[in-house]
Amino acid sequence: MNTSSVIRALWWAVEAALVACSLLVLGLSSAGEWQPLLLLAILAAIYLAGDRMSSVVRDGLLTPAHSAMVLAMCLLGPAPAVAFGLTAAIAKSALRRLPASQWLANLAALGSCGLVGGVIARAVVGSAGAPGHHAAVVGATFGLLVFAVSFLTIFVNFAVIAIDVRVEDESALIRQFRDAFLPLIPGHLTSGVLTALMAVAYTNLGTLVLLCGVLVLGVFHYLIGALLRSEERADQLEARSIHLANMQLGVLSMLMDALALRDAETSRHTTAVARYARALAEEISCDEEEREVIHTAALLHDIGKFTWSDRILHPEQLTDADWEVIRRHPQDGAALVGKLDGYGPVADAILYHHERVDGGGYPAGLIAGEIPLASRIIAICSTFDTMISRETTGPRMSVEDALAELRNIAGRQLDAELVEAFVTMVQREGPALLESSGDHATELDLASRVRKMVTMRS
Repeated sequence: MNTSSVIRALWWAVEAALVACSLLVLGLSSAGEWQPLLLLAILAAIYLAGDRMSSVVRDGLLTPAHSAMVLAMCLLGPAPAVAFGLTAAIAKSALRRLPASQWLANLAALGSCGLVGGVIARAVVGSAGAPGHHAAVVGATFGLLVFAVSFLTIFVNFAVIAIDVRVEDESALIRQFRDAFLPLIPGHLTSGVLTALMAVAYTNLGTLVLLCGVLVLGVFHYLIGALLRSEERADQLEARSIHLANMQLGVLSMLMDALALRDAETSRHTTAVARYARALAEEISCDEEEREVIHTAALLHDIGKFTWSDRILHPEQLTDADWEVIRRHPQDGAALVGKLDGYGPVADAILYHHERVDGGGYPAGLIAGEIPLASRIIAICSTFDTMISRETTGPRMSVEDALAELRNIAGRQLDAELVEAFVTMVQREGPALLESSGDHATELDLASRVRKMVTMRS
């Protein structure tokens, strides 16, 4: 027996061991891992339909089935994810009439994905459905775990298949990595972000929002596949970029719409703040790019509240732990928005909109000019709208009293020069500014915003 035959036999033994471990996880699974049945059925449907929405890019495959498997790992447990993987491996191998060695490779690759990801998720957060673990699966940290598991399991799947190809065909691993893995990294990263958002949405809001996320995921996989395939067709690049930008903004819009269903006041507040912020940016002669950043950040400055429980959104009494969650919403919002291409300045504006010019704000304790201009503008507009519109933090103030209070806290909490510009603008514009109608979707104006994004990128 020559060396290559020995190596091949050893590798088959490793693959067989991986399959055996996967089967052992199935055999030892508890009934709780297969609950709730509705979630299991939804994920199974996504997984089984994944091939129809898959995109072949060079030698690689981008499929929403992987997102379903990751959600199963993190929301149910390793056993359902392993079951998904083994079922798909059997179906693909049978339909393509593959030889026994490739059956083994497919079973090992897809089974080990569910095994590795499911065990890691279970070790970090436990059972997502267990009452004692609910707090661990509703925040941004859980979303980061889902994202990490998504990318890790993609790499595990690639590694098993790549080693199998190396053993069988002696194809260099570095060439496989360059040709089959690297081109798909942008798609896998974005898919991981969407999967993480869907997981957090489900644990916070339930099945209905997950179904909405499934639609977005399907659209994303279609669009990203088309975008990657058209990288050498320059005449189609702009159209594909528009679709991708529309998807990115659509995800944020979906999150804000979901938040509005739980707290209509937040939607009204962000819409008003965005209107004031855009007007103030024009008042101080910001250029078009600055105005766009300020307006967008104002629209999304409270998106971090998406991770809050209803008990915090509509509080009767807040604990110290609740206040820690509340004070973290700028970081959570910036983390969500910052993952989108070209939204770094918007994320920064969101991150620092609770800073004070005297250094007493959070999260970084920035002083005066260290705070981004967009953040200082949002702070003024948000404070003003809170004073004249909300009753949860005290009685409403008249516009005149609110403007006087802005001047009172200028130089300590708010930028004094910007406050004066804002007061002058409100006194001049009056009802035309304060009573403008419109909802969050109208203010976001997706079509126009997508065109601006594509123009700035080109």
